[in-house]
This record gives sequence, C-alpha cells and structure tokens, in this order.
Amino acid sequence: MSGHSKWAKIKHKKGAEDAKRGALFTKLSKEITAAAKEKGGNMDTNFRLRAAVARAREYNMPQANVENAIKKGTGEIPGIVFENVTFDARLGAVGILIEGLTDNKNRTTAEVRNMLNKRGAALAGAGSSSRLFTKKGYIAVDASKANEDTLIEVALEAGAEDVKNAGEVFEIICDPQHLEAVKNALTAKKIETTTAEVTMIPDPNLVTQLEGANAKALLGLIEELEEHEDIQNVYANFDISDEEMARISAE
Repeated sequence: MSGHSKWAKIKHKKGAEDAKRGALFTKLSKEITAAAKEKGGNMDTNFRLRAAVARAREYNMPQANVENAIKKGTGEIPGIVFENVTFDARLGAVGILIEGLTDNKNRTTAEVRNMLNKRGAALAGAGSSSRLFTKKGYIAVDASKANEDTLIEVALEAGAEDVKNAGEVFEIICDPQHLEAVKNALTAKKIETTTAEVTMIPDPNLVTQLEGANAKALLGLIEELEEHEDIQNVYANFDISDEEMARISAE
C-alpha cells in the first residue's frame, strides 16, 4: 500500500501540471464519454460516470467540458467512439496493469508494446497482472491535518474497510460503492482529502520491493505510459522506501 500512496502523490502533483496544459482534461473527457456511453448520462444511476465527473471537478475541469463529454457519450453530440482496453505487462518481477480508452485498438496496442520494450518490459498473458489487484475505493488524507482517532471513527462508521497510517498520509480503503459516502462523511467533519478515487490495490503479499536502477526504471516506464493520450490508468505491485523515493524525486 505504501508504494501506492507514494506514486499517487506524484500522480496528483503531475496531474495538476497536466491540467494546465489541457492534457488531463482530454483524458477526463474520454472517461466521462465512455462512462455515459456504457450506462447512460444519469449520474444518480451510473457510478462510473459519477466517479469520472468527481475526478474532473477535482482538477477544476470546466462544467461545459463535462456536459459536452456526457452528451457525446449519450449520442446527443456526435463524437468519436472509444473502447476500453486493458494490457497486462511485466517488468522483471513486477506486474503492471494498464487501462485505456482508444478509438484504434491496434494502434494503441502497438504503441504500448513499443514503450514497454524500450524499457525492458513486455506484454504478458491476459489476466496475468490483473489477478494481482483488487478494485477498491482509495482516499488519502494529509496526516498533518487530521486527528487519527477522529478520522478512523468517521471513516469506519461511513463504511470504510480499513484506515492505515502511511507516514505523510492516512490511507482509507473501502468498497468502490462506498467511496462517495466515506468522502462525504469526511467532508462533513471538515477533514480534507488529497485523493479520492476508485483504483486497483495490489495484493500486499505479492508486492515487490524496488531500489536503485530498478526503481527508477519502473517509475520512468509508468510515467511514460501515463503520458500517452490513450492510457487512463497504470497500476504496478511495487514498493519503494521513503529514502529511495526521496533520492529519485530529487534527481
């Protein structure tokens, strides 16, 4: 889990930078459109759409963009049809799960394979990496801005499965369907969250500890994959010590 929180922190900071350039807005729009196409434009009955819109608002995406993305999904506005794609990959002992949305699966597959090969990784058999993860709701709270006992009480009462102290942040894990309820309960108690998302959590018994060149190579690969316009999410079952992460971040 600690590896997840460290990478989530980097992604959140990077996401804010990407949003300024509009790159993240493009990915958020695609997810909203795909969610609306899958189960309709009613956020009350479409959990995936609610989650996508909530994430868009987290990065201050204009409401007009959100509405247009929904209308493209429901067919009210003509648009490109995107399909979900999932790639299982390996870099040494680390399993990598890559999720994307594309209008050309063959093109995206070729480009992902090329990025992996350049970094010493490779595509793996279907399901070989996805089985290493479980879909969960994940919330992070700045440890310096919350009382641990209060946080645990509020989160568990709202439906959280677990609350852990991961150093700089408290990590809250819940069923994806309870994510909104837990986040709203925290907000009601004026407990600010830094991350609230549906994510894939690695099996803690199958996490690989990385350091040195191996750690840097994996982080470089994940960052390159996430910069691809068709890639929505990248997950890997790894952990890196605080000291190693600090050294890499300083480079």
